[in-house]
Amino acid sequence: MTQWKPDSWRSKPAKHIPDDYPDASALQDVEGVLRKSAPLVFAGEARNLKADLAAAANGKAFVLQGGDCAESFKEFSADGVRDTFRVLMQMAVVLTFAGGKPVVKLGRIAGQFAKPRSSNTETRDGVTLPSYRGDIINGMDFDAAARAPRPKRMLRAYSQSAATLNLLRAFATGGYAHLGNVHQWNMGFVKRSPAGARYRTIADKISETLEFMDACGITPATAPQLAATPFYTSHEALLLGYEEAMTRIDSTSGEWYDTSAHLLWIGDRTRQPDGAHIEFCRGVRNPIGIKCGPSLDPDEALRLLDMLSPDNEPGRIVLINRYGAEDVGRFLPKLVRKIEAEGRSVVWSCDPMHGNTQKTSNGYKTRPVDLILREVGSFMDVVHAEGAWPGGVHFEMTGQDVTECIGGAQAITEEDLKSRYHTHCDPRLNGEQSLELAFLIAEQLKRHRDAAAEAAE
Repeated sequence: MTQWKPDSWRSKPAKHIPDDYPDASALQDVEGVLRKSAPLVFAGEARNLKADLAAAANGKAFVLQGGDCAESFKEFSADGVRDTFRVLMQMAVVLTFAGGKPVVKLGRIAGQFAKPRSSNTETRDGVTLPSYRGDIINGMDFDAAARAPRPKRMLRAYSQSAATLNLLRAFATGGYAHLGNVHQWNMGFVKRSPAGARYRTIADKISETLEFMDACGITPATAPQLAATPFYTSHEALLLGYEEAMTRIDSTSGEWYDTSAHLLWIGDRTRQPDGAHIEFCRGVRNPIGIKCGPSLDPDEALRLLDMLSPDNEPGRIVLINRYGAEDVGRFLPKLVRKIEAEGRSVVWSCDPMHGNTQKTSNGYKTRPVDLILREVGSFMDVVHAEGAWPGGVHFEMTGQDVTECIGGAQAITEEDLKSRYHTHCDPRLNGEQSLELAFLIAEQLKRHRDAAAEAAE
């Protein structure tokens, strides 16, 4: 491979990046400001995440990755960040107990502002304008001024990401993540949920475990990890000018790290082997995710692994599968079989959101909860059947009480969508639906855990 530099990507074809900024000099000025700005995350934190992901690749941990489809400038609030963090923590407690393994907590947050679009333009009532590409690029309002890409939006995205990370670090280490508190929130969900009886057994066992630990003197005072937790951030590495500007040489290792997030992923639409996004990501030492849709041939997946992880480094790569509930059985087995046969170290993760998007009769884009749950179950069964470890899930969610995905224990209908449909882009699971997903994954993990224990006897 050619020698890599942070701007090497500029010589490659780049998809889903605006090439029509009205003021090129203003764009250069903004990127110059970002290059001099403080890192949002640090290389040592990214290395810690890589070690945690290596454990997941080896079947010794489970990755929980979730957050907004696209973060918003307008809707940003401390309460919103807290609520998303809280739901992820609630889910992590359930999954840790059921799986008997540590859960790596990874938010789609503090940088998830850019989105690829299926079309460069949008037409309404005979008027055609550039598509909305996320708040870091342009505005959602349908007028020419809002839809023009503005470089200064990158500075606002940086500022909001810094504020979000400040909150997340406080929540993760300041006592808000106390294990007992998080479990009590879960108990409230069990009482409210129409499917509460299904979850009560797991919740009761967690309570018994916490009471036993407390009786043995294992408290936050004697075991600080009960009151704090590592929490990492991630986003799609789409707007490469921003990512390049946030890339620094680590003074400890002498290696390049993108300091905008701990983990970056490459989308299903931008993973061309000769493209700009692969070129950029191959040179930074952060953990890298690759979205794997039906169009990804297993041989091409191996080629991407050769480019992004030539040393086959554990914890470097997360393969995030997004097929849809109907197609998991058709595409996933041959991919897992090929990668595992070649001895590649990857984390197998499931994105059950993007392959299950539908349009309702009243015009809303939604995702049925039953299809989301079915895809996760099929993913876990397939990966287990191929002798590998289903190491994680990746989903779009919010702690807010939205109505964007139909079904679930709340039985949200198409008619309900219009009451609280707030997403800027794709539909998200709300807090209750996210917890429902966690309990159902927990049942899967427990089933496979019990089967493995029986086989070992």
